[in-house]
Amino acid sequence: MKRSLRRQLSLMLGGITLLAGLLAALSSFGLAYSEAREFQDDMLRQIAAMSARSARDSVASQGGVDDALSDPESRIEILHLPRDPLPDWLSGELQPGFHTLSAGSGRLRVFIRDTASGQRTVVAQPTETRNEIAINSALRTLIPLLLLLPLLVWLIVRIVRSELAPITRLSRSLDEQAAISPQSVPDDGLPSEITPFVHAINRLLQRVNHLMAQQRRFIADAAHELRSPLTALSLQAQNLEKAGTFEAMRARVAPLRAGIERARRLTEQLLSLARTQTSTPGGTPLDASQLARELIAEYLPLAEARGIDLGLEDGANVLLAAEPQTLRAVLKNALDNALRYTPSGRAVTLRLYVEGEDGVIDVADTGPGIPAAERERVFDPFYRIEGAGGEGSGLGLAIAREAALRLGGSISLHEPPRGAGLVFRYRQRCEP
Repeated sequence: MKRSLRRQLSLMLGGITLLAGLLAALSSFGLAYSEAREFQDDMLRQIAAMSARSARDSVASQGGVDDALSDPESRIEILHLPRDPLPDWLSGELQPGFHTLSAGSGRLRVFIRDTASGQRTVVAQPTETRNEIAINSALRTLIPLLLLLPLLVWLIVRIVRSELAPITRLSRSLDEQAAISPQSVPDDGLPSEITPFVHAINRLLQRVNHLMAQQRRFIADAAHELRSPLTALSLQAQNLEKAGTFEAMRARVAPLRAGIERARRLTEQLLSLARTQTSTPGGTPLDASQLARELIAEYLPLAEARGIDLGLEDGANVLLAAEPQTLRAVLKNALDNALRYTPSGRAVTLRLYVEGEDGVIDVADTGPGIPAAERERVFDPFYRIEGAGGEGSGLGLAIAREAALRLGGSISLHEPPRGAGLVFRYRQRCEP
């Protein structure tokens, strides 16, 4: 089950708000409760002072003053010693000040005040009453905060939903895109944290559009390239049917066989390009020198048949992170082109060396070369230089470059240091 970002944010922020609110409410309740108790102690102290002063000024009015100071709801009791009888819960040895004493009906909070004339004023209040008054006072400060917490949680949910609404609109905009040619997503009104994500999506869409355009062009070119040899094969088959003699039939079989071979080779190259485009990038450490010796052994019979001197210059141990079949496809296409366009009696050299942190593999031929203005265009699928000989389809270098990109390497074409020809160069970072 996938997490909902909106639900997760709402739960986290709402939970934190509730927790903070409850902690604040408990703190407020504790402080209000403590202040209420201190206020009641101050009230006992003030009642004792007023009652003692009234008793000193006028004995006749004492009862009236005590009655005025006593509060039935607060259950405050005032005693003047030694005039009033000493209750059971009060001991004459107590020092002036606050005390908490046990009585028959419960516990009492007592304040004792001594006067200069030797009289003692005692003000007592049951602790149960004090606690009830303190709790009621604290609850009056707690209730508004508790009522505010649900409102805060509701506001958090609404704010989170409102702030994440652009993501919902963005997903809806992406869903409405046409699969054939998706367009860039506008970033107007989006939060700054989401804008880089949208820009990354737009860059991806641009690459997808470019890739789809390349694929459409590739399919069109492939259909065109396949149509030519298939049309030729159809005509050659018709000519073969019209052959009147065995010798004429044999003469017409040769071009038919060559056309079939060309169609087979073109099909193989198309499949090779498709496999290269869908292969996994990177690879495992590979000894390029060993691969080069295997390729030389594979192509040596073809080179000898064409009268070409095929050689290997292995000047360093080149270790690359590559898939063997992918790197083999790169070098085989280079060797195919070099042997196809190099005239008889000349040389093709496969050279390995290290330059800085890169391993370099050169395939140098002594053929007609490629003009500098055409060296990038020859990597396009099905592109062939006007007037070039050979039976190629223009796919070899396209396959080689696609394979090189999959390996994290690069391909470039250069003029040789001396004489005519072309140097096919593959470069990739060496393994440590």
